[in-house]
Amino acid sequence: MSLETAYIKSGRNTIIHKEKKLNIVIVNGEAHPKIKVTANGLVPFKEDLPRNRREAKERYLEVVHVSSIDVFGEVKRLLFIQALDGREYKIDYSKVGTKLFVRIHQESYL
Repeated sequence: MSLETAYIKSGRNTIIHKEKKLNIVIVNGEAHPKIKVTANGLVPFKEDLPRNRREAKERYLEVVHVSSIDVFGEVKRLLFIQALDGREYKIDYSKVGTKLFVRIHQESYL
């Protein structure tokens, strides 16, 4: 039995958002800021993380732990997110706190 997810993994560091009804919260280790992927792009996630999957679904969220074995298995320095707004975003965790932390990588990947 496979669980339906709101995202697809691609390659070694790309996440593709595929479900408009659910937002994705990207968690890349405890030291890095959390990012929410919505249908309109990326925003910082400042709320508390849902305690479990049921609570996440009630809040229309899916939490993606980048370092979990199910996803990439390690904390990433560079991550690409293909959002439903037709853009691919580049998240460079070595540049947290600067305007280069989250940038548009490709204007249209479709």
